[in-house]
Amino acid sequence: MATYKSIRYIVPVEAVEHTDSINALNDVDTNTTAPTDGQILKWNNTNSKWYPGDVEESASTTQKAIFGFGFEESVTVASVNTTNLVSSTGVVSTDTTGVGTARSKLAASGYGGDKGIFGFGSSLTNKTNLVSNAGVVSTDSTGIGTGRGNLAAAGFGGDKAIFGFGDTSSSTFKNMTNLVSNTGVVSSDQTGVGTARSKLAATGYGGDKAIFGFGRTGSNFTNITNLVSNAGVVASDTTGVGSGRGYLAAAGYGSTGQAIFGFGEEFYGMDGPSWFNETNLVSNTGVVASDTTGVGSDTAMLAAAGYGGDKAIFGFGSMINPAYGSESITNKTNLVSNTGVVSSDVTGVGIARYMLAAAGYSTTA
Repeated sequence: MATYKSIRYIVPVEAVEHTDSINALNDVDTNTTAPTDGQILKWNNTNSKWYPGDVEESASTTQKAIFGFGFEESVTVASVNTTNLVSSTGVVSTDTTGVGTARSKLAASGYGGDKGIFGFGSSLTNKTNLVSNAGVVSTDSTGIGTGRGNLAAAGFGGDKAIFGFGDTSSSTFKNMTNLVSNTGVVSSDQTGVGTARSKLAATGYGGDKAIFGFGRTGSNFTNITNLVSNAGVVASDTTGVGSGRGYLAAAGYGSTGQAIFGFGEEFYGMDGPSWFNETNLVSNTGVVASDTTGVGSDTAMLAAAGYGGDKAIFGFGSMINPAYGSESITNKTNLVSNTGVVSSDVTGVGIARYMLAAAGYSTTA
């Protein structure tokens, strides 16, 4: 076996830290992919071996996701606290009745490396609900900062998260942010930069950074993006490419930290709303690509999350019935491959709903 210098380890609590030389490690797989000088090794609990891997790819293929809360519409519109777990292979579970206050227009993100957090939402609340690495949603925690809805959230820095933007009324838009520590503690308001707006989306990219994108400013829809550094600093506006829209969703995918914005809605004056199935890929340096015509049904007010370590899923939301031009609520999902290809519609399980949120969780449980 060759000698590899300066090897570092990502050591979860399930593994024992090795302090001997790389040559003495019998439980390092150097055949599948030989480590390079200075590279990091990751522990795989499945076969109890170390594997070469970049620190930004520490989420394993056991990563799962959770959809939660939202509006259910049958005879009347009602908020729900229903959750649906997504397995590491992209299978959506049946409904689980959640805990905490039923609400919509909230946001969610992963934090702490393997957990999740739901926050804020309708009734202009600042409540949060932590999600364990086993997918258990906690009771309400009264948050700090300004209660608001139609905001977005994403992970950054490897183990932290950020909530940002939103609205406190139909005519009052915010560019404030709230950082979340790696233990799930939400910070007080920070006055952000860039255009105040709501109904936007956010996702992590590049392994340790985040991006807010698109959204609505009053009656106008934008394609503005704001990058977030790995220290949680929000950049000024970048004029994006593609169709300006709101009520869209975003998630990370790929082995090198790419991301995707997808679907959404725009209003065209007297003609009423127009729904999209367009997507915009984001490179691992935060560059947003032009529109790609997606597959599946035009959808808005949906959610998205990463799963399986390098894939993503869009789910739920509202659709336009092409035969009647009327709106309908859906539980459909669209998987995103680790190369950013969006699949055709899959009829989901559980309660069809919209204005919900989703996050990845659990790299081990």
